[in-house]
Amino acid sequence: MRKLFFVLAMVALMVPAMGQQRNLSALFSYSSFYLPADDQPYVETYLLFDAGSLNFVQTDGGRYRATVEVTMVYRSGEEIVFAKKYDLNSPTTASPEDNRFSFLDLQRVGLKNGIYNLELTLRDKSKDDAGTTLLQRINVNYAKKQPSMSSLQLMSTVTPTASENILSRGGYDMEPYVEDEVPSNIDVLNVYFEVYNIKKEVFSKPFTSYVFVEERATGRRMPNVGSETQHEAQNLVRVYNPLDISQLPSGDYNLVVEIHNRTNDNLLYKRLPFHRTKPSLVNNDEVSMYEGTFASRITDENMLNYYLDALYPIASDEELTFIREVIKKNDNIKEKQAFLYKFWDRRHADQAEAKWNEYKGWLEYVDAHYSYPRTKGYRTDRGRVYLQYGPPDYIRDEKNFVSTRRLDVGTAVHVDIAGISGSQGHVYYLPYQLWRYNYMPTDSPNRVFLFWDEFRSGYYRLLNSNAKGEVQEAMWERRLSQQQLPENVQGEVGDQFERGY
Repeated sequence: MRKLFFVLAMVALMVPAMGQQRNLSALFSYSSFYLPADDQPYVETYLLFDAGSLNFVQTDGGRYRATVEVTMVYRSGEEIVFAKKYDLNSPTTASPEDNRFSFLDLQRVGLKNGIYNLELTLRDKSKDDAGTTLLQRINVNYAKKQPSMSSLQLMSTVTPTASENILSRGGYDMEPYVEDEVPSNIDVLNVYFEVYNIKKEVFSKPFTSYVFVEERATGRRMPNVGSETQHEAQNLVRVYNPLDISQLPSGDYNLVVEIHNRTNDNLLYKRLPFHRTKPSLVNNDEVSMYEGTFASRITDENMLNYYLDALYPIASDEELTFIREVIKKNDNIKEKQAFLYKFWDRRHADQAEAKWNEYKGWLEYVDAHYSYPRTKGYRTDRGRVYLQYGPPDYIRDEKNFVSTRRLDVGTAVHVDIAGISGSQGHVYYLPYQLWRYNYMPTDSPNRVFLFWDEFRSGYYRLLNSNAKGEVQEAMWERRLSQQQLPENVQGEVGDQFERGY
């Protein structure tokens, strides 16, 4: 069991950095809150560091410690509105190998309503490199005279506050749960959120919060997982709500919070995606139970191995581990059939075969259209996105896009790229595809993916996306334009990306 140490506190997006000995590994996430009395929104950023990915150096006292240099810059347009550079020290250890723990960092920054670009750079100070930079777009929007809700947070432990500290909220010390994977040993989701200015909407009458879990793919509300609580109307209402998930099977879900008034009108709504992992993927004593299902009709073991491997875009880490192990086994058809059936039955109990057939149709499509020599279609970036999110609502496919629009960048600069001469208003782009999803169950509407053919070989990789958890490349359009666009200048394809077409 990994030990967890708090430096300051929280988390959710993997950031790898190249180093000489180990690769720095951290998770990043953020939440936003509001102080109605001061009309002050603020953002909390959370970094969770894997101590095992850092180099520990001996201190003067003989113990060992790792140090991460963190640089944080918030920009509004080109203006820097907040910047901070600091050293974050790990807990000390008796040995550099005593590193099986994680430690967290919380930073809290007051910001006005607006859209910000957060530039976060992490560097292991024991290494001679520039570290890794993450770009995150942050939208802060809390109306002074209208009801609103904070980000939803999960907490790993909740205890009554003995003395106020950085983790104290509403009379409890709340230790944040920093990942979107909820393993089988967790039977309670500790949910925390805040409601603002609700009194302006309901006056002095009580309001009700509904907290429940829905299946991500279908929106089906899970039975016996939810609560309904009445609250007195205040300008600031803090809500801590534990949910029993002991009977929740493996699958992809949304935690949902709805705020209703006395006439049951839905005033506020938010959701937070998470994945639930339960053990016992396949019980060998129950293998015979899956005979007669669609999976039992697949009797070619090589085809079964193919179908199992092709689940990787939508399988959990635990399921992927099982798949890798079971594929290695020969003459093990029944166990593989049982797992394939149970995989879909856990997610779509009443529609397992129909959902499998739908996925199999998508699989056949991506293998026919996106395969590359020695790479199956489902192992390519386009195939993975197609299988994970379904067919896109719109595709723009450009093989030789040239922008002749004059860019407003001041003095025109002559360029000579690969033998092509011109001005900044004449930009030659590498082949690309822009995919738009009008709706994604795990994210906001109108998410965009941009794939590029860097070497004009027909092999497209994901260059940039605004979807949660996907690749976010700061200078993606500059790379796509073969460095013809200056830094921090948005061209015509950048406009296409923002529009989604």
